[in-house]
Amino acid sequence: MTLNLGPGLKRDAVRDYLLDLVAGRGPGEAIPSERDLARELGVSRPTLRAAVDDLVRGGVLVREHGRGTFTGPHRVTQALAATPSGSFYAPPAEGEWASRVLELETIAAGPQLARRLQLAPAALVRRIVRLRVVDGEPMAIERIHLPAVLVDGLEADDLVAGSFYRLLRERFGVDVRSAVQTLEATVTDETEAHLLDVPQHFPALMVERTTRDAGGRIVEFVRSVYRGDRYRVTSELHFDAESG
Repeated sequence: MTLNLGPGLKRDAVRDYLLDLVAGRGPGEAIPSERDLARELGVSRPTLRAAVDDLVRGGVLVREHGRGTFTGPHRVTQALAATPSGSFYAPPAEGEWASRVLELETIAAGPQLARRLQLAPAALVRRIVRLRVVDGEPMAIERIHLPAVLVDGLEADDLVAGSFYRLLRERFGVDVRSAVQTLEATVTDETEAHLLDVPQHFPALMVERTTRDAGGRIVEFVRSVYRGDRYRVTSELHFDAESG
């Protein structure tokens, strides 16, 4: 197989070939050496290496010094499914999720959180930082902020396992119903990299969510950082005649 394309297109074609190769293998399986792949595809080693580097940065492939290149770990998928009204609901994500609480404190909201939660700056906020672990592997760091008056008595042990929103409903009477969520690319800082067991400046996904209860009151603001190599979001969309 020889790729008769220009340099830029060759790199894209090599990347597509590698993605097809990875798709047929399980996590942690070895792929052929760069030398063998370059020979098979009829491309230069630098072209092949550049395509591999792209997939290593994205977590699709993993290099192990002295051993070779392997397929990356399984990605946990969070589905967002559309309803006929155009809103989304979020079924539970894949895997066995648990949490390790890193910080739990009550603070004054201050200007930034006051604006997010629609509170007075002096109002008290319950701040939670927890490491989310899936199937024994670190996946995300969550920074949760709630009006303290809504969760009086909330303790660290409440946040280790189970559904947090179910806890809010059943114990505190906070009926979570809707949220506005944004996702954007970012990289880990030194602390995040240490907690997530990845290199500093590793690709990550930052998720911000503002949550409302059944009465439309803001009850939560969350900022989370997810490992870019282990987490993905898929969406089901409905289209009509007015869709772009």
